[in-house]
Amino acid sequence: MTWLWDLNLIRFFDFYLALAFLLSTFVRIRQYRAALGLVFAVPERWPRLFQLVRQHQSILLTWGNLVPAAVALVLCVVHTLACRVVWPDATLTLGRLAHTGAAVPAVAMLGLAMLGVDVYGIWNVGELDRTELDRYFDQAEYWLRSWTAPVVRVVTFGYVNPRQMVAAEVQTALLSAGQLLNSTLWWVSVQTGLRIAYGLSIWLTFALTQG
Repeated sequence: MTWLWDLNLIRFFDFYLALAFLLSTFVRIRQYRAALGLVFAVPERWPRLFQLVRQHQSILLTWGNLVPAAVALVLCVVHTLACRVVWPDATLTLGRLAHTGAAVPAVAMLGLAMLGVDVYGIWNVGELDRTELDRYFDQAEYWLRSWTAPVVRVVTFGYVNPRQMVAAEVQTALLSAGQLLNSTLWWVSVQTGLRIAYGLSIWLTFALTQG
């Protein structure tokens, strides 16, 4: 058990961040491949749908989506500066932490919160159903391209407008995607914030126990 008491929590935290990144990337490889494949296929396979999506791209690019990404970036920069510039040679062993007494509850609670959020974020991965999306996009492209769409509109005296219906569905889908993106980015901000908070707790403990 001696090795456990001599464990440098600050250096172990660096190892933890790298491990969390690798695990998160590994479990999402299929999701990334499906998403990238879809993105590269859209302009060539569904050109009219692509043009329609570009008309509503401002739905995705909102401050609600950009702010969480900026927060996550700032937190990562703060972490890098604190770890590599402020305290590059910092050492805080588990045994030394135990002797501080007052810092133990804060470090322990932040560590458990960080671990819980990271485990949930790593293993709670949504699946992108490429087959279903392809079928949906094919149908939308058909109505945007086909000569039958204006015929249906004329025959129904304008009550059924397939192209307008497709446009409305695309807008609704983009709104839903924007909300999902916003939620995901805020989750990343919380995840990063807990990591920084835990890191600061052990770094501050190290600084306050010097001398």
